[in-house]
Amino acid sequence: QVQLVESGGGLVQPGGSLGLSCAASEIISSIDVMGWYRQAPGKQRDLVASITNGGRTNYAESVKGRFTISTDNANNTVYLQMNSLKPEDTAVYYCNARQVTWNSLRDYWGQGTQVTVSS
Repeated sequence: QVQLVESGGGLVQPGGSLGLSCAASEIISSIDVMGWYRQAPGKQRDLVASITNGGRTNYAESVKGRFTISTDNANNTVYLQMNSLKPEDTAVYYCNARQVTWNSLRDYWGQGTQVTVSS
């Protein structure tokens, strides 16, 4: 059971920056994929960015060039740096840990943190 605790959400003006953190209860280098998802009201939860334990990253098209996912293995923490924020980035952001085996896939979720981009 992996426990995830997000922090860093808040209110920011368009064009501003915000950083999110996700502290994991497990050694994140043992987790296959760490990621950030977001869910806006009335919409499905979508992938924002992910990083494998080998360091390979993947980003949603809408955030490429603006968001950066990174890890601090010493502190078992995953970060999401968000720059040039837009109102459409407003959502609840969730940290995700994914464990993959030959016959199963297990997802763990944090409680979510609200990000609001508004003037």
